[in-house]
Amino acid sequence: MHTSLEGSYPQRRNVRLHNYDYTWQGAYFVTICTHDKQSPFGNITDCIMSLNPCGAIADSVWQDIPQHYPEVKNDIFIIMPNHVHGIIIIQDLRRVGPRPTPTKGHALSEIVRAFKSYSSRKINEHRHLQGIPVWQRGYYEHVIRSEEEFTRIGEYILFNAARWETDRENPHTLIKAPALPFEH
Repeated sequence: MHTSLEGSYPQRRNVRLHNYDYTWQGAYFVTICTHDKQSPFGNITDCIMSLNPCGAIADSVWQDIPQHYPEVKNDIFIIMPNHVHGIIIIQDLRRVGPRPTPTKGHALSEIVRAFKSYSSRKINEHRHLQGIPVWQRGYYEHVIRSEEEFTRIGEYILFNAARWETDRENPHTLIKAPALPFEH
């Protein structure tokens, strides 16, 4: 007898833009949440995020992304207790430097996958654990389409710790702020 598991599991909603190439140059807002909304990266006190050693590792790995992906700029970001918000800018480097670069850069998904993989390994080494999930499966991304949107999202990221008490990712908040258009 054949039984189907189809419909037994909740379907993951695909938030990717149809027919959009995520290797294209542009700015992308990403949110990467921790496994089971755990808070391994530190605390927020008086609207200031204080990173613990695991948070410092995540911070360092995020800052090192351009060392591995030269087409990426990622200087607007914040490590929160249980998630990371950042803007990843994929640039077209074909005309920069003495030698041409490949016409296709790395996809946003590859950049995020590498960040999650390497930071997980380093964090688990620090905790003397192996194979323990740090990040939830997947991530959220939003293609930034204008300068105004870039500014609004940049301010959202930079002031995220000040809004922690109403942050939808804060597992202890009682009053959750409504989602903004660029959030999930």
